[in-house]
Amino acid sequence: MTTWNEITLTVDREAQEAVSNLLVELGSQGVMIEDSADYIGKEDLFGEIVPEVAQIEQVTITGYYPDTQDLVVVKDSVEQGLAAMAASGLALGEVSLTSSVLAEEDWADNWKKYYEPTRITHDLTIVPSWTDYEPTAGEKVIRLDPGMAFGTGTHPTTKMSLFALSQVLRGGETVLDVGTGSGVLSIASSLLGAKEIFAYDLDEVAVRVAEENIQLNATTTNITVSTGDLLRGVTQEADVIVANILADILIHLTADAYRLVKDEGYLIMSGIIADKWEMVRDSAESAGFFLETQLIQGEWNACIFKKTADRSGVVGG
Repeated sequence: MTTWNEITLTVDREAQEAVSNLLVELGSQGVMIEDSADYIGKEDLFGEIVPEVAQIEQVTITGYYPDTQDLVVVKDSVEQGLAAMAASGLALGEVSLTSSVLAEEDWADNWKKYYEPTRITHDLTIVPSWTDYEPTAGEKVIRLDPGMAFGTGTHPTTKMSLFALSQVLRGGETVLDVGTGSGVLSIASSLLGAKEIFAYDLDEVAVRVAEENIQLNATTTNITVSTGDLLRGVTQEADVIVANILADILIHLTADAYRLVKDEGYLIMSGIIADKWEMVRDSAESAGFFLETQLIQGEWNACIFKKTADRSGVVGG
C-alpha cells in the first residue's frame, strides 16, 4: 500500500469527540484534531514560543483510510452519521467535508511531530512512546501512544481530568475509569497511588489501545481494562469514578456512579461544553452528589462531585 485517503471535517468544538469516534468506527486508522483552544495558555509552559492563533469555535478533524476502502462509501457513511448526530440535537455548526489522497510516508509520521512531552501538573508529564525522555526527580511520566483511541492527554478536557485526579487521590483508592480511550486517566491514577483501577470503554479498539499503553508503563499492572457500556452492570464499588465523555452521555451515568461511589468518595466528570454545564450539574446533584470543585478552560468544564452527608467544603455547603 502506497497511498491513503484523507477525509477532513470542520465542525463545532462540542462535536469533536463524537465526530472523531465516527471516523474511527468507519475504519479510520488514526485521527488528527486541530483545535485553536490547544494554544490557550501554552506560552506559559517552559518558555515555549507558539504561533499566535485566532480562537474560533470550530475544530478540524482528519481521518485516514487505506486505499483499499471505497472513499465514496466512506463519505456517504460519514454524512449519514453527521445527519444522525444533528437529529439527536448535537450542535455541529457549519460543517465542511473534504477528501484527498495522501502518500503513506507522509501520514505515517507527520502527525507525531505535533505531539511532544507535555507537563500537565506539577509532577505529571505525558510522553509520546516514540521519544526519549529523562524525567526529573519526583516526576511521574505517562508514556502514551494514542493509536486509534481518543486521548493524547493534551486536550483541555483530559488535562482538567488529570488535574482533578491529582487533587483527590491520596493513595490506596479504587478507581473506575469510564470511557477510558487511550487509558491515560487510568495510568495517571496508578501513578498517583491508586490501589486498583478498573477501566471501561464501549469501543473494543479503545480497550486494545489502552491495554497496549498500560504495557508501556511498567508500574501500572494494577489496571484492568474491559469492554463496558458506561457503568451498566458494574458492581465494583470505588472511591473515585472518573469519566471524560460528552455531556449528553455523562448524564446517563450519574445515578450508577452514586450507587457505586463509597461514602466520602468522588465523581470526576469532564468533556462538558459550557452550555451543557448546568445540565450535567443538575444530573449529578439529582443523583445525590454535591459539587466540590468546578474547573474551566476556555469553553470546557470539568467538575469534582462528592458523595457526602457533610456539606462543609462543598459549593453551597
